[in-house]
Amino acid sequence: MNPEVPELSTVIIAVMAYVYLLRCADGSLYCGWTNDLERRLAAHNSGKGAKFTRSRRPVELVYWEECESKSSAMKRECELKQLSRAEKLGDARKKKAKFWW
Repeated sequence: MNPEVPELSTVIIAVMAYVYLLRCADGSLYCGWTNDLERRLAAHNSGKGAKFTRSRRPVELVYWEECESKSSAMKRECELKQLSRAEKLGDARKKKAKFWW
């Protein structure tokens, strides 16, 4: 066993988590979290994402934040869901996070 190479059990892989907002075809907003934005957006647009977005396609990613963990992404998602539409969009603009229209 090579002492310079860590054992598989000691290797920790950091996986980034994201919280995101989608704008649906009907103008509604959908908030969720994922560890793979591209895959999740494709799932929403193919009808295999959340039930809410299936009948509101196509959806467009309008905002996302990087989070340190799944837990922090889920907490942030909960916080965003408590906000009004105007607050969600205003919060995104104030933070100058990755946001586009």
